[in-house]
Amino acid sequence: MTNMPYNEDQELDNNTSDNLHFRDILEQRISRRSLITKTASGAVALALASSLTGCNDDNDSDSNSNTKPPVTDPNQKPTKFNFTPVKKNLDDIVTVPEGYQAHVLYAMGDSINPAYPAWDDNNVPSGPSFQFRSGDCHDGMSFFGLNTTSGRYDAKQSDQGLLVMNHEYINPTFLHPQGPTKVEGRRPEDEVIREVNAHGVSIIQIEKDSKTQAVKLVQNSPFNRRITASTVMDFKGPVAGSSLVSTKFSANSQQTRGTHNNCGNGYTPWGTYLTTEENFIGYFARAKEDDAKRSPAEIVALNRYGLKAGANSRYGWETAIGSNESQDLYDRWSANVTGTQAAEDYRNGPNTFGWIVEIDPFDRRENPVKRTALGRFAHEDCRASRLREDDNLAFYMGDDSRGEYIYKFVSDQKWNKKDVNGGYAAGDKYMNNGKLYVAKFNNDGKGQWIELSYNVNGLNQSNSVYPFSSQADVLTFARLAADAVGATKMDRPEWVAVHPDNGEVYVTLTNNSNRGTTHALDAANPRNYTDPEGGKGNVNGHIIRFREDGDTTTALSFTWDIYLFGAEAKMASNINLSGLNDNNDLSSPDGMWFDPRGVLWIQTDDGAYTDTTNCMMLAALPGQVGDGTKATTSSGQETIVGAKLNDENLRRFLTGPKECEITGVTMTPDYKAIFINVQHPGEDSASYAEPTSHWPASQTNAAATSRPRSATVVITRKDGGVIAGEAVEQAQPTQKTA
Repeated sequence: MTNMPYNEDQELDNNTSDNLHFRDILEQRISRRSLITKTASGAVALALASSLTGCNDDNDSDSNSNTKPPVTDPNQKPTKFNFTPVKKNLDDIVTVPEGYQAHVLYAMGDSINPAYPAWDDNNVPSGPSFQFRSGDCHDGMSFFGLNTTSGRYDAKQSDQGLLVMNHEYINPTFLHPQGPTKVEGRRPEDEVIREVNAHGVSIIQIEKDSKTQAVKLVQNSPFNRRITASTVMDFKGPVAGSSLVSTKFSANSQQTRGTHNNCGNGYTPWGTYLTTEENFIGYFARAKEDDAKRSPAEIVALNRYGLKAGANSRYGWETAIGSNESQDLYDRWSANVTGTQAAEDYRNGPNTFGWIVEIDPFDRRENPVKRTALGRFAHEDCRASRLREDDNLAFYMGDDSRGEYIYKFVSDQKWNKKDVNGGYAAGDKYMNNGKLYVAKFNNDGKGQWIELSYNVNGLNQSNSVYPFSSQADVLTFARLAADAVGATKMDRPEWVAVHPDNGEVYVTLTNNSNRGTTHALDAANPRNYTDPEGGKGNVNGHIIRFREDGDTTTALSFTWDIYLFGAEAKMASNINLSGLNDNNDLSSPDGMWFDPRGVLWIQTDDGAYTDTTNCMMLAALPGQVGDGTKATTSSGQETIVGAKLNDENLRRFLTGPKECEITGVTMTPDYKAIFINVQHPGEDSASYAEPTSHWPASQTNAAATSRPRSATVVITRKDGGVIAGEAVEQAQPTQKTA
């Protein structure tokens, strides 16, 4: 795309430290991926929060409302799966098991405000209207039960709730009427406003019929709103007030605007949403001459995060020209030194992104909060530890970039259930004060947590990697701190999942084309092979897991093994080390989540096996760390593997449409509706006029010719039963209602 000079490599590979690797990933594609009147209204449109209500009612359902659902204890964990596994396929639909149904709930551009019309594929709505429409590239997602009496969070409520989801980035080819454009080297203002508003987070109220399980968006809901790349946000924690985040917008370093590239997610036990800022650095431009205006330490930090002198931005937002009131909203994407001090420009703009952002879906009065104590890096996911009132609350996170690390933040506070519905005040209590750690993995199956605190482990001004002068320095440049303490290089740690029963932590590691060549094999990265399509290295990825010593979050050591190796079923047993078959083979695990029963949902974002099957989601019933043995790979490397898998404890639950990623997963507490996101269907299309996918229209119309759109899908059983609960249902004859 000639209008997009940005190269994703600038933010994927910036760890030049000598710390050890786990593995290198398969190279990713660069794409992951009427003009506004120039008046003050253009500027206001970027930041305005919706104060109106939602619409978009899809009542289509194949449910048999005359049949009583099977009698089941919804909280009972299945010991095996009985649903029919979905076969590998290349169809342009979401394919689900027999007896299940999939409905598109919320697609890119759909209106959440009755003042704005429904999506028109042939008349793409204006940029400002996307404050009241679904963003693009749906990603991480969580469901929050809604008590309709109090208007607050209710963890047991399934029929009314708020669905909160990320919009990671955009597919410009289909977001605009005819793809993105430039006029004399500048992006048109309306296109930039549309793109800015298409990032961020959606909060939508949904309603589920307790009999049919049909799900729809609630009309006239005061909860429906969008948070975008221009929404005002507060800093909290050790970096708030630091000169490192001082900008022209907030000279006192207390606020910033926007969140973007929101990939994975998390949720807090008190009922708020955590969105993660992943590949944020590529949104900024920096001139070749800017290094001459920077200190040596600044240059080290900028390079480590991928914003080297001369870097182009991904979308060129800084090139737009608006009205006098709105120009600042575009200038902020240029990270150049132009003033005499930081409060006069946006040299620190990049430092205001890369954080965990807390959002209270039930409170639109207060600003979202960037929780700086959890460190700044390319956050892929953020998962709370298993809840125990005798243990400190912790959050586990991955840095999704080549050669980066796994972190945990341990709060100074132990969990207290009285803090449910505590909102941002509870966030202040649990997330502003604590210790950040980074992981070091050893070949013997053990590992250590290394503290990242100022004046601890050599993190001070005498440090040879970077001269740390405060805890704000350590957190803002957490990657440099992790380099300095010798953390283990991981290869794009993706999503994190915490087992609700034993507290073990699972992390997806997607793939590595260089393992066994430029990156040496070791026990934790044991495979080097060639797949049938010619891929080399650790082509299909794996999932690592670890258990804290003493089962406490404050432990400084842990034990690890490899739970699952991605592989094609037909591969040799010393490559297909998990024993996968045609019902459960997969490649490039990415999204991942444990439901409260202990069922693990695994999603893929793959390019190695997509000649055979589209990306997918599987259901799994894991054992525990140490349930396997040692094994030797085809390369002669000894490794530590989990127990062999079979299609009773790992089974393909769905496949997606063409060229998509399956991502984001959450359920209602009664387990009768599961939600997933389909991201960037048809992403390899040559142009808007030649789409390779027509989803979601193709879901119900095989002859559809519409442009592809990312969307949220809700999946239910036609008999109204529990998702993946067939094996625990009480056998009763089918009963008809009157």
